[in-house]
Amino acid sequence: MTRSPRHQVTVEILGEKHVLRSDAAPEYTRAVAAHVETKVAALPGTLESHRRAILAALAITDELFRAREEIRLLQENRERGIAFLAERMERALQEAERDPVS
Repeated sequence: MTRSPRHQVTVEILGEKHVLRSDAAPEYTRAVAAHVETKVAALPGTLESHRRAILAALAITDELFRAREEIRLLQENRERGIAFLAERMERALQEAERDPVS
């Protein structure tokens, strides 16, 4: 198994530079950092920075949990749809076997 190359990316969040090392593409790492920056910047600047970071982490985790639930519901709907179609196909095949077209 080959490993993807590690990338070093410098990002800035609230004026602080952070050097991140990741297997992900640099563009992806920058996008993630930008999302964190957006969440932290949306919080009141009067809060201590560690409290802002915790609140931002909670907001991002909430997004993650909501996305996971949406994916779960979509998967359930897909499975129901597949089961419905399989049942209809089975019935159609049974009808065709009972009443073959001459």
